[in-house]
Amino acid sequence: MRTVVETATLVRGGEMKATEALDETITAIERHNSDLNAFVHLDFERARASAGRIDEMVARGHDPGPLAGVPFGVKDLDDCAGMPTSRGSLWYKGGPPAEADAIHVARFRAAGAVPVGKTAVPEFGTWAYTATRAWGVTRNPWDPTRTPGGSSGGSASAVAAGMVPFATASDGGGSTRTPAGFCGLVGHKPSFGRIPHPWSSTVAQLGVLGALATTVADAALLLDLASGPDHRDRRSLPAPPSPYSDAIESLDVRGLRVAWSVDLGFAIVDPEVARITRSAAEVLVQAGELRFVDAEVSFPDSLDIYAKLEAVDDWIDLDEGLWPDRADELDPQLIPGYEKGDRLTVRKFATTFTRRNALERKLAALFDEIDVLITPTAAMPAFAAEGPMPREIAGQRVHPAMAVPFAMLGNMWGGPAISVPAGITADGLPVGLHIIGDQHRDDVVLRLARVLEEAQPWPRLAPRAR
Repeated sequence: MRTVVETATLVRGGEMKATEALDETITAIERHNSDLNAFVHLDFERARASAGRIDEMVARGHDPGPLAGVPFGVKDLDDCAGMPTSRGSLWYKGGPPAEADAIHVARFRAAGAVPVGKTAVPEFGTWAYTATRAWGVTRNPWDPTRTPGGSSGGSASAVAAGMVPFATASDGGGSTRTPAGFCGLVGHKPSFGRIPHPWSSTVAQLGVLGALATTVADAALLLDLASGPDHRDRRSLPAPPSPYSDAIESLDVRGLRVAWSVDLGFAIVDPEVARITRSAAEVLVQAGELRFVDAEVSFPDSLDIYAKLEAVDDWIDLDEGLWPDRADELDPQLIPGYEKGDRLTVRKFATTFTRRNALERKLAALFDEIDVLITPTAAMPAFAAEGPMPREIAGQRVHPAMAVPFAMLGNMWGGPAISVPAGITADGLPVGLHIIGDQHRDDVVLRLARVLEEAQPWPRLAPRAR
């Protein structure tokens, strides 16, 4: 499977037809999806019509856009016109097709990309693995017994298996970065507001939109196209002053101050993951002429704060007649969260916000001393595809969320963060390096990802797709 940039360049130049690129994608999906369950809905007929229109534009001498003819998957939390959005739940499975695209889907389509189907998610995007009563188990192409992560698990599986060059993703607590780490991909969580997202007006202000790709150049291009304000999201940021596609090659990062933390002061981390990510961080610092600084990186366990913030957002736009009337259709693990939400008082929620504000102040103080914070993406390699979240790491009993303790910090901070491949375990599983930047400095984290990509190239696809 070609990269996003390669495919679009060929189609725009008339060296390849969009329909030919689509045929390659269909062949790859037919080869892999039955084993991996990355896509839960496919619409090749609609995709072929879109690709045909792009070919007609090229034949008439018109430019279809910077994503001309690039097939892509749409995460099943994102609306794509003409396709249903099930959110991984029996509550919404079998519903009508969406009437309009989500903002980033519309922007990718306007740039010439061709949506081919919806990719699997855990129910409502809740878990760091992708297995549901509605659609079954989604698997990691590096090892189908393992999970591709969540909540953008179907997107990660599809991209790592070479079914599509990119797929949409979203990240409220690591849902782009965890699958990127587990599947050997580039997963960038933009700054809050960088890509317009009407849901960003929810109380917790954790979630952002994005994409999963195999190269930093692809990730930067996709961010360039998806960024910019929209009146439907009053928190959306102005357009960046210059393209991220330029920044990844030219931004001067020499001398940036880097703090490394293997555990943020509270996490339990698999020793092999710790070794691989520390080694990758050292490669990055040397290649980028950065400098490690001896800053104290010690945070209280913030998993409880995050869980309460996310629980409130679960109630936003919840349709009437679903809870508790149809609770029996839910994943049983979701029910306690809704029950606790019923009992959550304003006073308790205010206390949660007070704790979050204290955490943000601590992060702000840290970023007075540093420019970049680097950690592992996850505390362990990909675990069992069927779940549940592990309760043991390195021989120690842990809270289930401790498998992915690092990413949530970036969501509560609101700044950019990216996961890039750091290396491969002895069992052949990818491990991600997590780079967190200062507020609004998406250019910095993307540039550092590119520096590592050049210094320590990674395999773009899982072995079965090469």
